[in-house]
Amino acid sequence: MQVSLDYFQQEDVLKLGQDLLGKYLMTRIDGQLTGGQIVEVEAYRGPEDKASHAWNLRRTKRNEVMYWEGGTCYVYCCYGIHALFNIVTHKKEVPHAILIRAIQPEIGIDVMLQRRKAPHLKRATTGGPGALTQALGITTKHNGLSLTGPLIWIEDKGVSIPEKDILSSPRVGIDYAGEDALLPWRYRIKDNAWTSPAK
Repeated sequence: MQVSLDYFQQEDVLKLGQDLLGKYLMTRIDGQLTGGQIVEVEAYRGPEDKASHAWNLRRTKRNEVMYWEGGTCYVYCCYGIHALFNIVTHKKEVPHAILIRAIQPEIGIDVMLQRRKAPHLKRATTGGPGALTQALGITTKHNGLSLTGPLIWIEDKGVSIPEKDILSSPRVGIDYAGEDALLPWRYRIKDNAWTSPAK
């Protein structure tokens, strides 16, 4: 079942980040259906979160989408190479977002391998935010799209991850955020082989 926009407009981005584990990120790009179970995310709670692009209500051409309504795709380019896929959450003008860091590939695996130029499936195929976007065909041109589809959407297939099976740890690559770099807002499914390496 496709998740409605109301789901993404919850106020607690940390709770929502954990709840997204087990949901499915799906794409139909260039007519090819691909997707997999979300197994790792990071939550960003602007404006008070120094790791957020919207810290202190910073508003730029790049991060403008963060101020749109929950259920919008925020896709930006990292290091001039990787497209990173985020889900904007909360109500309009509240810049919360959740970075999808890894999925367990299940649908359209042959297409994913072709996009990743990989001969066989391994953790690196979709383990990591830049890898999964490439596998799913997501690029910065999808920035600002609604998660109502038909190109990108989230499905609930009835999978619920128990709290005891969710690992919390600091987010990755945000040393610039000072004390906020230590916040345990990275969530992973325990013992899942598809999450990116522990830091």
